[in-house]
Amino acid sequence: MGQQETVATSLADTVREGIGAALAEVDADLARRYPGDPGTRQPVHTVYVPGDAFTAGTLRSWGDQALAALDEHAPDAEALAAVLGIPAELAADVHDRVRAKLIREPIEDLRIDFEDGYGPRPDAEEDEAAARAAELVAAAYRDGTAAPYMGIRMKCMEAAVRDRGIRTLDIFLTGLMEAGGLPDGLLLTLPKVTYAEQVTAMVRLLEAFEKARGLESGRIGFEIQIETTQSILGADGRATVARMIEAAEGRATSLHYGTFDYSASCGVSAAHQSLDHPVADHAKAVMQVAAAGTGVRLSDGSTNVLPVGPTAQVHDAWRLHHGLVRRSLARAYYQGWDMHPAHLPTRYAAVYAFYREGLEQAAARLAAYVAKAGGDVMDEPATAKALSGYLLRGLDCGAVDVSEVARLTGLTRADLDGLAGRG
Repeated sequence: MGQQETVATSLADTVREGIGAALAEVDADLARRYPGDPGTRQPVHTVYVPGDAFTAGTLRSWGDQALAALDEHAPDAEALAAVLGIPAELAADVHDRVRAKLIREPIEDLRIDFEDGYGPRPDAEEDEAAARAAELVAAAYRDGTAAPYMGIRMKCMEAAVRDRGIRTLDIFLTGLMEAGGLPDGLLLTLPKVTYAEQVTAMVRLLEAFEKARGLESGRIGFEIQIETTQSILGADGRATVARMIEAAEGRATSLHYGTFDYSASCGVSAAHQSLDHPVADHAKAVMQVAAAGTGVRLSDGSTNVLPVGPTAQVHDAWRLHHGLVRRSLARAYYQGWDMHPAHLPTRYAAVYAFYREGLEQAAARLAAYVAKAGGDVMDEPATAKALSGYLLRGLDCGAVDVSEVARLTGLTRADLDGLAGRG
């Protein structure tokens, strides 16, 4: 028994070696196309601010306006819970964390908009706004007031606005380089993409900029905004969005759903354009499957119902927004757009409640899985990956703390990264 016993086999080693050789290209293709989670923090939202409205005080102003709305329309935990239906046992913790977030980091991802939110302007005016945006973003990263992620949305690659979009992007990126280099949190958005060739054009554009400025190839990535029917289903009947991810050559960071452009392109009337419309669900389901495993993340769209006016009207808008955010989270859309400062309280309330209400159960299941302790649920590696990803997203946004996750699971952040498959 001290020696390894020999078991009988029938196949020669050459059979195994031949199969390995035959599948070598498939192995390489799988590794290239489906690298898994990029291992970085994903913001819970994106805020769009027109290029001419963005200032050095924009982030703090949004935070202050959000706090003022919270204090006026839900001044304590009980009031916020009553409006949004947050369980009583979570109310105080969620309310406190929301307030702290609005003070510390009101915006996680800010996009300075040179597309729909900015519109057509004289070239000299847009040139100046793009250069100014670069100066302000560079200064914010230098002095520590920047959001974790910041960048611009340029005009699209359609013929009528293509040259203007390229010039604005060039001015912005050049300004950042002149001010000290590209920040780690840089994010760029390419809107209204209809053909994979437009994504390829964006790749070639960024390659040229990297070469001109002596940057490492692949340094600059970008988001693809899904706003047209052609981006979901092409004229050839294929899922265009999957071709767009491939055309990005590893530079695509995320897919952003555009609620109103996409709904309008499907003929949905204005009164029924919403994140929960069936056409939105179909588009996002296609996006989700196309992006799965590629390392490309997903972002839901926005609601245009603003929390303004008398308290009753604000509460109605808050309930709508809160419900839509919760719905997106349950469907594995962990990011969305916020259009108004008063959307921030309900964004964070929904996100924090989502991660806190499931914390103990997720932690217990993960701890049992790691300890091979069994229990009333038999979890597999894929479920352990999902459980650890859930805890990591809660940590990233401030919904849960490292100390309580460690106490409940006995695991470190590095342990969670490993279980989640983060690089």
